[in-house]
Amino acid sequence: MSLSEHSLLDFIRSSPKPLTKRELAQAFHIKGGENRVALKQILKRLEKSGQIIKQAGGAYAVPDGLPEVTIIEVTDIDIDGDEFAKAVDWNEELQGKPPRIEVMPGKKGHPPLKVGDRVLARMQRVAKHVYAAHPIKRLDDERGRVMGILRMTDKGPVLQPTDKKAKYDYPISPGDEGDAKDGDLCIAEIQPARNLKHKKVRVTEVLGEQGDPKAISLISLHEVGLRHEFPKGVIESTKNMKVPELGKREDLRTIPLITIDGADARDFDDAVYAEKTKMPDGSDGFHLIVAIADVSHYVTPESPLDIEAQARGNSTYFPDRVLPMLPEALSNDLCSLRPNEPRAALAMHMWIDRDGRLVKHKIVRALIRSYARCIYEQVQAMHDQGEYVAGDGTDLSSVIPPLYEAYAVLDAARQQRGALDLDLPEKQIIINDKNEMTGVKVRTRLDAHKLIEEFMILANVAAAQCLEAKRAPCVYRIHDKPSQDKLNSVREFIESFELSLPRGQNVQSRQLNGLLRQAAKLPFSHLISQVILRSQSQAVYSTDNVGHFGLALSRYAHFTSPIRRYADLLVHRSLVRAYGLGGGGLSDGEEARLEEICQHISQTERSSMEAERNAVDRFTAAYLSTQIGAEFAGRISGVTRFGLFVTLHESNADGLVPMKSLDDDFYVHDEEAHALVGKRKGKVFRLGGEVNVILTEADGLTGSTVLNLSKESLKLGADIPGMKKPRSSGSAKNFRGGRGGGKGGPKKGGKNRKRDRKGGKGPKRSA
Repeated sequence: MSLSEHSLLDFIRSSPKPLTKRELAQAFHIKGGENRVALKQILKRLEKSGQIIKQAGGAYAVPDGLPEVTIIEVTDIDIDGDEFAKAVDWNEELQGKPPRIEVMPGKKGHPPLKVGDRVLARMQRVAKHVYAAHPIKRLDDERGRVMGILRMTDKGPVLQPTDKKAKYDYPISPGDEGDAKDGDLCIAEIQPARNLKHKKVRVTEVLGEQGDPKAISLISLHEVGLRHEFPKGVIESTKNMKVPELGKREDLRTIPLITIDGADARDFDDAVYAEKTKMPDGSDGFHLIVAIADVSHYVTPESPLDIEAQARGNSTYFPDRVLPMLPEALSNDLCSLRPNEPRAALAMHMWIDRDGRLVKHKIVRALIRSYARCIYEQVQAMHDQGEYVAGDGTDLSSVIPPLYEAYAVLDAARQQRGALDLDLPEKQIIINDKNEMTGVKVRTRLDAHKLIEEFMILANVAAAQCLEAKRAPCVYRIHDKPSQDKLNSVREFIESFELSLPRGQNVQSRQLNGLLRQAAKLPFSHLISQVILRSQSQAVYSTDNVGHFGLALSRYAHFTSPIRRYADLLVHRSLVRAYGLGGGGLSDGEEARLEEICQHISQTERSSMEAERNAVDRFTAAYLSTQIGAEFAGRISGVTRFGLFVTLHESNADGLVPMKSLDDDFYVHDEEAHALVGKRKGKVFRLGGEVNVILTEADGLTGSTVLNLSKESLKLGADIPGMKKPRSSGSAKNFRGGRGGGKGGPKKGGKNRKRDRKGGKGPKRSA
């Protein structure tokens, strides 16, 4: 390869990393002094003309290139779990469009990255403007901030982090604690320092006192980067907003639409109506209306409200509060379908036949007036007793019966198509007037709940069909089928119960339902439901429709809750534009970025779910903290290489039994059997097994709850009668060592690691 400006520039541009002068000389086989001078002169000319830049350390790269080692920030995680990032020091004004960076998997055993994490990475150019980042080291919180409780010690103030993964407290220099007092919950900035074992922090914000029950939710929302306050400009933009006049809207104010929600509901964004009707062929059918708050009328593209709503992505629900996507002026007022008040709505008219098939639908912009605000339990009582009078005396005798008749038809259709029927209990934290947890119960699931769910699902299907009919952009709610590996794991597990699942690439949700029906006859049916639930893919938002496996639907969008989900707002806007329903439609800019927005709101949903789970853990741990040393009955709800997770019967709280506390043997993890097996004694602790445990730690600050098995449970194990004994040979490839401390075990074993939490509550009402 001969040396010239052109050849040298092409070589630097195609290199996966910046190149030093020595590396360039070796590549061009330059040895003599005269040739080295020529190389130096060409490099100077290219640098002077701006075609290459000289980076720190003397390496050369093109201007749109990245240093070999740089700091990146994770910006997105797609449906397959692939992580993408941006370069922290990239200057778009000077360097142009930033390169695309895909983060390569880290070292085995390292926890996966999440959006916002900063990482020191080695960069490899794989194409023009495309890099692969190989993580070297995870850095501090992306904002250089840490949350914790200020503690006064003999050596001065320190910050005790609320993150249970934190390894040490942060010292605070005198004066850097600001107005914070001992026990205050604070946000602090990590201070730059060299050669310090533990970095110092400076308090920047005091959130409240540790003893304040509100602190639990504040901790949980801050640690995933959520904001509990709206920017001033966003609040200001809601002033002077009012309900629109009828204009060209359809007048539905005389239709007795009603809202049905929980007693603790904070917003009412959907209203329903049903009436019997005749289909075109003369057969019986139903005309249904689902009216949804017209958020698109108030929140227009690229407005301050819209920018903030998109950043939040969705509302987040804690046991003691809601962190709304929209300010209260909208979420609790203009977009809340209060009874006897006119409200702007997008209404979906739907006609179903006696088999529950959606025969026809029509989307309109409307003005409605909710007839009554109803509660699930009240509606169910009316239906069961045949007395249709609301608490305020409103006569609902012509309203409630048609709703239940239509629901019966839709429910039969759901069963016929084979929607996955995982009826797992949902935990409800009981909070008193002081925002303190006083107990926990399982939410009762009534037909009234299912009625609303079926109406919402039908409206979501209709919305997707409406958009497809106009070939308009659609944000689908997709739920891919389980992977073959996960289905194989289910098969191997259920074989222990002498159950089977058909083999093949195209397993349908109806087949899993058949398995659940067979399992219902067994005493441990809940166990099989859990294993099937854990095999499921995660539902996400996408412009690429792959259907919804769980609901057994080929097309499905989210239309029914734009107050609390940005995806629904996008669907509303696309409907408004596609059907010429007035202002507030989808903009061209939004359409161009739609898939990018889908990935963002899928991530915000995961962050909210994490915050909600963490808050429940903290409330529960705070509730249990007065019962240290008490014994509880429970069931093994998770089996890992680092211990057992046990759900307590009394409170439904979850806690960890660390592997190190199982000190009577060396235990191995049998993934197929979902069990820990003692190598010497063959004792089994299996998923679903009943145990008694002693509460040893419950920290409301971190949400950590630690348990030990009672002596009796440790002695007997926790297998399930009638199931095949798992293999106990440590040589099996699926066995992972876990050190229990028994004398017969090897000296080295698996480390006690923190729980990798997945799953959590699904979206309200519809999947």
